[in-house]
Amino acid sequence: MTATTTSKFRFLMVRHFTLPEHVHERFGMNDRAPKEAMLMNYQHLAPLLEDVEWDFHPGPMATHGDGDGYPETREELAIVGTNRLPVVREACESGRYNGIILLGGVDPGFWEAREIAHPYGVAVTANAFAQMHIACMLGARFSVLDISEGQSVKMVDLIRLYGFADRCASLRVVDYPLPRKPFDYGRSTLEERRGFARGEPSAMLEEAVQQAIACVEEDGAESIILGCSGCYWLQDPLQKRLREMGWDVPVLEGYRAAIEMAKMMVNLGVSSSGVAFPPPLPRRWRRIKTF
Repeated sequence: MTATTTSKFRFLMVRHFTLPEHVHERFGMNDRAPKEAMLMNYQHLAPLLEDVEWDFHPGPMATHGDGDGYPETREELAIVGTNRLPVVREACESGRYNGIILLGGVDPGFWEAREIAHPYGVAVTANAFAQMHIACMLGARFSVLDISEGQSVKMVDLIRLYGFADRCASLRVVDYPLPRKPFDYGRSTLEERRGFARGEPSAMLEEAVQQAIACVEEDGAESIILGCSGCYWLQDPLQKRLREMGWDVPVLEGYRAAIEMAKMMVNLGVSSSGVAFPPPLPRRWRRIKTF
C-alpha cells in the first residue's frame, strides 16, 4: 500500500497462519501468488473491495501441533491466535490501516487484537463475530453449520463470549474436517470444495442442506452462518437450494460479513469501546462490574 492513499478504507487482511511450502502445495495454495490469488473466495469478495485499498498478510508460520496441518483443538487455536498478534501490532503501529480483518473461522486472537488496536483507532473484525451480529439483524435467532466436532466446541465458546447464547438456535456439525495428519480419514472440506469446483456432486452440500433445514424446522433458526471459512463455497449453492425448497433463509459467509462490518465501523468512526478494552493504567476505572 502506497503512502499516497486516497481510499476511505485501508484494510489489512490477515490469514490464520502460513504452513510450510510443501504443505501449502499439497493443499493447492501458493503464497508467492498475487494477493488476489491468496485471498480465498476473491471472486465473490472483489465487488466489496472495489473501494478498498487493501493488503494481504499470509499469517505467521504455523507452530501449532506439528506445523503440518490445520488447527483443531482449543490449544492449537490459542497458539494460532497468539502468533498473529504481533502482525496486528505492527499493522497498527505502521499507521497504514484503519481496518484489520482477521480471516478464518473461530476468530483466533480476535479479542486480544481489538485490545491492541483500540489505542490506534483501528477497527478489527473477524468472521464469526461479524456473522453473528449480522445474523441477529436479519432475524431473532440463527444457527451455525460447522465442519467438525473440534471446531464446533470452540464456536460454542465464541457464542457465549460474544453474548449470543440466547440468540443462537443451534449448532449442527456436517463432519467434513479440514486436512491434518494423517490426511486419510476419507473426507474433508477441502476435497469437497475441489470436487464441487469440477462440477461433481457434493455429499457435503447435501448434508449441509439437510442440516440447514433441520436448523429451521426443528431448532427455530431464521438465518444460517457458516462456522468455517474453508466452506465458503457452500454459501451460494446452499442459499439456492433452500430457496428452491421454499425457505427464504439468509445464509452468511465470514469473509464478506467481516469486510462489510469493517466498512461500517470506519464509516461510523468507531473501533471498540475503551471501557471494554482499557489500557494497563486507564484514566478512569469502574469499582464494580455487574452482570
